Amino acid sequence: MTNVLQLNIPPRVRPLNQRLSLLLDSFCNHRRSGDDVFWLKENAEILNILETSRTEAPDNLCDIYGAFYAEIEQRFAFFPQYYRFLLSILLDLEDLGMKGTKGEAMVDWAIKQNLAGGELSDLQRMEARRLMARRGFDPLADDTGLEHRLRRFIGNSRIFSVPNKKAAYELTHTVFYLSEYGRRDPALDQGACDGLHFAGLMAFLEQNADLLAEICIAMNFAKIEPPKVWTEWLFHEKLSYRLFCGDAVRVQDDYHEFLMCHWYQALSGDAVFDASIPQGRVRFERSATRTAPLREMSEYMLRHTHNRTGNWHKMRGPIENEISREAADVLNTAAQSSDRFEAFFEGFARADHVGAMT
Repeated sequence: MTNVLQLNIPPRVRPLNQRLSLLLDSFCNHRRSGDDVFWLKENAEILNILETSRTEAPDNLCDIYGAFYAEIEQRFAFFPQYYRFLLSILLDLEDLGMKGTKGEAMVDWAIKQNLAGGELSDLQRMEARRLMARRGFDPLADDTGLEHRLRRFIGNSRIFSVPNKKAAYELTHTVFYLSEYGRRDPALDQGACDGLHFAGLMAFLEQNADLLAEICIAMNFAKIEPPKVWTEWLFHEKLSYRLFCGDAVRVQDDYHEFLMCHWYQALSGDAVFDASIPQGRVRFERSATRTAPLREMSEYMLRHTHNRTGNWHKMRGPIENEISREAADVLNTAAQSSDRFEAFFEGFARADHVGAMT
């Protein structure tokens, strides 16, 4: 009788230089075409992670992005509406080692075209200012109230105690720009610090690793220590992604969540992109569906409009009795993760809104 032994040997993880080369090559040459706005988004994100985490670029960076760099002027001329993506990629390439000084010329061109003047949101204006400041320009020198308006927004912590992903992502990006991606103290007030905790609790209750990673990154840049429960969960999530390769794999995937989890780990001193990166077109797929209590909690609070209160200790038992056991476990873990949970729950309950609307 023959005994067959099956060895579960994990895929070999290549050296960092090779991992980064394969990853950048996939985003640049295999996942999408260069005239797709999502190509711009994906490449801007991966290069930004390398630049802001002070990660040395692979030796063949110039080979991978050489064609893009050579024709950057034509891209700016034809796609001025995407100037922020284009500037981000261009400046990061030069700061990561691409030989050339086109960044300054393209910033000067964007200012002469008044591209930042066409932005509709303060967050986009702040991003434009931060990008062009990297080459010594300020496209919005007359807008002296821009930073104040953004600080007023993120200082209103109650905004972040109710489900609002758009507001939460704008909070994280505001901190990114105010801190220059960790290069200076953003000097956040107490409201903004509370807002980061509230948004983090919301993300944890939703088991949203993408948003929670961004919040922990923002905390890192603001020199705020994220709750250990959150960071441990993100570490385990980072290990759970499966990467598939092939010419036909779909790229409507979880790449952004993968990048954010690895970005936070890199900023925390962990190895960057310590995964087995395949060659070619890569699909990033997250782990199986997670149990998240946020929807069940919200549905309970809505059903009990006239009986709900912002007191967590009074509401804990009734909520736990009506949500699943798995959801209750996540809820209790969240409650124990942050000393701001009771303040978060008071805003989440919106109990003071009930009488005010009648």
